[in-house]
Amino acid sequence: MAKKRILLGCGGHAGVLRAVLMRSQLSIEGVITPDLKPGRCWFDIPVLGGDEFLTDKDAGRFNLVNGLGSLPYDGGRRKALFESFTAMGFSFETVIDKGVDRIGLLNIEQGVQLLPGAIIQNGTKIAENTIVNTGAIIDHDCCIGAHVHIAPGAVLSGGVTVGDGVHIGTGACVIQGITIGADVVIGAGCIVTRDVVAGKILYPARSVEK
Repeated sequence: MAKKRILLGCGGHAGVLRAVLMRSQLSIEGVITPDLKPGRCWFDIPVLGGDEFLTDKDAGRFNLVNGLGSLPYDGGRRKALFESFTAMGFSFETVIDKGVDRIGLLNIEQGVQLLPGAIIQNGTKIAENTIVNTGAIIDHDCCIGAHVHIAPGAVLSGGVTVGDGVHIGTGACVIQGITIGADVVIGAGCIVTRDVVAGKILYPARSVEK
């Protein structure tokens, strides 16, 4: 029996995933969210209820899609949701848009989301629950940790290692061979030319108006 696909969340990131799944002709059984009343529809998808809807269900009958986005200072809500449901035995579906360019051999774990226009090169490893957002580029032999968000337009050159829980902001660039420790935040537009130890925050140069 085919598993039923359930989308968690109804925000902007969930809307992107809905569109990605729709254009691959993959059906969504329902949406889990505390923000809407059960019985109504979100777009064309039935709202099933909050997280409690799944607490007494057979985990083997469902594939979950993590519709929570990831921001640097949101308390790790996306990670917490993933870990909570995997501890209950549920599996998360890997979502890969048909417009993603995957080149060569890749190792992609459960719950990874590769969004439109992303380019992933040979030898790259991407751990669970990571987002590679619209138009991001990951070159050869990179190793990306779990619960990472590589934001739209970010570029990682070859051989970059990224720890768990890292946020790489929109348009940031990381040169080849760099190691980024866990829980680092790299601000939008940063250019990273040396290793970054865990927990650090990198800010880009600020524009000055005259």
